[in-house]
Amino acid sequence: QVQLVESGGGLVQAGGSLRLSCAASGRALNLYIMGWFRQAPGKERELVGCISRNSDNTKYADSVKGRFTISRDNAKNTVDLQMNSLKPEDAAVYYCAADRNPRFTLPIDSNLYDDWGQGTQVTVSS
Repeated sequence: QVQLVESGGGLVQAGGSLRLSCAASGRALNLYIMGWFRQAPGKERELVGCISRNSDNTKYADSVKGRFTISRDNAKNTVDLQMNSLKPEDAAVYYCAADRNPRFTLPIDSNLYDDWGQGTQVTVSS
């Protein structure tokens, strides 16, 4: 099991940027596919994006394509989510998650991820 801790959330104006970071401990991050999810009040948790173990493949929700970027540094055991051109509808609790299973494609289903952080709140004012 890997322990995950998110940071970097906060309040930002629409059109602004935030960078979230997820720090992993307990196991080497390169063992895991990593994902970022978000959950707004009254809504289901949804995938924001995910990244393969060696960063050669990423996948994003249509709603964030071109605005958000996932990156990872396996040497530092961190995964970041750069969020630009933020919109009020991006407001949510953001979670990072780790999938330890071998896969042919990046998983978009939250049920396929094994370990989760506690989340960090992102608020976007209009």
